[in-house]
Amino acid sequence: MRASTVLVTIGLCAIATTAQAVEMAAEKTSPQSIEVIWAKIGDFCGIAKWHPEISKCALSPDKHTRTLTLRSGGTIVDHLVKWDDQTRSYTYTNISGPWPVTNYAATIAVQPAKSGSGSVIHMNGHYTLKPGASDAETKKAIDSFYDDGLTALARN
Repeated sequence: MRASTVLVTIGLCAIATTAQAVEMAAEKTSPQSIEVIWAKIGDFCGIAKWHPEISKCALSPDKHTRTLTLRSGGTIVDHLVKWDDQTRSYTYTNISGPWPVTNYAATIAVQPAKSGSGSVIHMNGHYTLKPGASDAETKKAIDSFYDDGLTALARN
């Protein structure tokens, strides 16, 4: 009986300290064509031109790593993992930034709107919370960052 109590306790501790994986997704419809939106997001470092929270972007010589300077201070460093002109999408991972997360990867894509003209911008990804980080606060901050960016991109 005592051994099973120890095993249950160890199991509960492992569950309590396991990092939590979080999925994210955002979508915005734009009256702009997919060509216009892709010209904006298809520039890996062009994000500073349309995202309201980013003041500048510096691209590495190999064009696979971008360093974003936030208007509020701080930086985000992202690495380009996959690029697809045909599907008008790219995937990147986050190397460093202000959020308490690891294993962060996201994909941004633009597709034609299903009805009429315009386009739909999709963003999805995942990350793992660092131990002790607040899921609700982190998710709110990241969701807000995406929403602000996609809203500005869709209306410009």
